[in-house]
Amino acid sequence: MKLSYFPGCTLKNKAKSLDIYARKSSELFGITLEEIDNWQCCGGVYSTAKNDVATKLASVRALKQAYEKGQALVTVCSACHNVIKQTNHLMKNDTAIAKKIDRYINDGSMYTGQAQVYHYLEMLRDIVGFDEIRKKVVNPLNGKKIGAYYGCLLLRPSSVMQMDNPENPTIMEELISALGGQSIIYANRNECCGGYIAMESGELARKKSNQVIENAKKAGAEMIITACPLCRYNLIKNGSDIPVVYFTELLAQALGIKGDTNE
Repeated sequence: MKLSYFPGCTLKNKAKSLDIYARKSSELFGITLEEIDNWQCCGGVYSTAKNDVATKLASVRALKQAYEKGQALVTVCSACHNVIKQTNHLMKNDTAIAKKIDRYINDGSMYTGQAQVYHYLEMLRDIVGFDEIRKKVVNPLNGKKIGAYYGCLLLRPSSVMQMDNPENPTIMEELISALGGQSIIYANRNECCGGYIAMESGELARKKSNQVIENAKKAGAEMIITACPLCRYNLIKNGSDIPVVYFTELLAQALGIKGDTNE
């Protein structure tokens, strides 16, 4: 099975392991992630301004290419997924904006939100299935206590993302369980880590990050996993004394492919 893939900028630089292990792991399940040709940065933040067309062009081109290939589009980075999913929703539900963007792209065929967009976690749940993942595990996590950190972008706005319950998600906890770990539920797993305000107020970003870490530790977590490069960077930078890793790294470890390639 082939799916179109939008890696995004950070996965080519600071978050290489999020990308590499995502690709390697998907192959074990018979899924090839085909990187979109000539993709451009999604912008990292979705602009809600109605007249802001330029920031949406990269996402629309990626979506359109996937649709024309007859494939769903997969993302791994929480920020990329948020921008692309919201852009796709806009193209599907706002004809005026869709026409305006079409005039910019001007390639003879108008895109109106037809592509299916999956976050990699959704692909694991809805296409592969957690039972199939469980069958492929060769290095189970042996009950390791792991806290899933969703952050603020993966699930919201819930009316558009429609990935999981925004207040009580289970998708990462189900993955942890399938890999043989023990998922730790803690209050701050859906709260912002402060990454987007770090330049404006390092002190506030540090406070929010520390709240996440301390809350997870108090609940018994020995490790935190995340799907967001900015969240991981921010949590580590602000002094986490427990490991903070990408969920794909944990997946690759359990599947026995971690270390199969250079990061």
